[in-house]
Amino acid sequence: MGERKGTNKYYPPDYDPKVGGLNKFLGTHALRERARKIDQGIIIIRFEMPYNIWCEGCKNHVGMGVRYNAEKTKVGMYYTTPIYEFKMKCHLCDNHYVIRADPANLDYLIISGARRQENRWDPIKNGQVVPETKEVQKRLFDDKMYKLEHGAQDLNAMETAKPRLVKLFNRNEDAWADCYTANSKLRAEFRKQNYQIKKKDAEDTALLKKSSLDIPLLEERDEDRKIATLLSMKPIRSFEENLDEKRKQLLSQSALPTSNISRKRQMAANNLNKSDKIDLGIIRKNDKNNSKKEAAILDNKPNSTRSINANKESQPETDTSSKPEEPSKRQRCSIVSDYGVSSNSESECE
Repeated sequence: MGERKGTNKYYPPDYDPKVGGLNKFLGTHALRERARKIDQGIIIIRFEMPYNIWCEGCKNHVGMGVRYNAEKTKVGMYYTTPIYEFKMKCHLCDNHYVIRADPANLDYLIISGARRQENRWDPIKNGQVVPETKEVQKRLFDDKMYKLEHGAQDLNAMETAKPRLVKLFNRNEDAWADCYTANSKLRAEFRKQNYQIKKKDAEDTALLKKSSLDIPLLEERDEDRKIATLLSMKPIRSFEENLDEKRKQLLSQSALPTSNISRKRQMAANNLNKSDKIDLGIIRKNDKNNSKKEAAILDNKPNSTRSINANKESQPETDTSSKPEEPSKRQRCSIVSDYGVSSNSESECE
């Protein structure tokens, strides 16, 4: 490719080969736009994300392998290995990532703008083959006894893992002995999953179109369903919840039956103790001189007090120092009888 591109370059008539090359003659760089910050020690390259990260600007996930146009800068040295720093812009927002190479640990460090997704584990605990560190390699080269012990440990580890490896190998052979049957089962399962995915996508599309929305839908959960029913004022309860509610109602009720007569009697007694007779609109049966007061109370309660006051003014003045007479026992019984006291109680008052 390089040789072919070199032959297709256009050389102007005033080109002088003594300058040293076509780029020097035109005053441009071979990398064109990628070298627009070369005077600052920055060159633009294609950088591939080495691991999964979380963007601190938009809080979105960026997967490993996503490529960016990054500004590459040399920031130091690790012995004879240069340490480079890469600055790139998030493709989902205006945030910038700054990632630096770590040649000492063969890794990359996030300086700012992002957060690494922690999905690392210890390979020794998973039974994986771990490369030896520099200290172990140096000790293996210098110490013969340590090399012998290390080799014996490796042999023991191999003998321990051999039965498990043989079991896995046999299981794989049994599962894939008949390739056609295994392939048919996998294709049937994939076909079923694909049908379910298409059906769900169609339902989601119909729901979004009906609601005039353009947002991604999440999976439906039982908690969301209960909250939705509560918002619609139609709560759905399970059989156990209904049973508990009935038990609470039965426990809160009284074990003995209550009569309406005793309840009315108690209400009448409380009303007599709290407020005035005229405010309650209660009139005695045996009082024949209060017919005008009865009509005023029954016709219009707010105006009843005015009519009564007028009648009082028309009457001659009496001694105000004398206390009002308390109603007799018979009058009290007649007042209470208006609220539904039985005939037995009236006979007791007589």
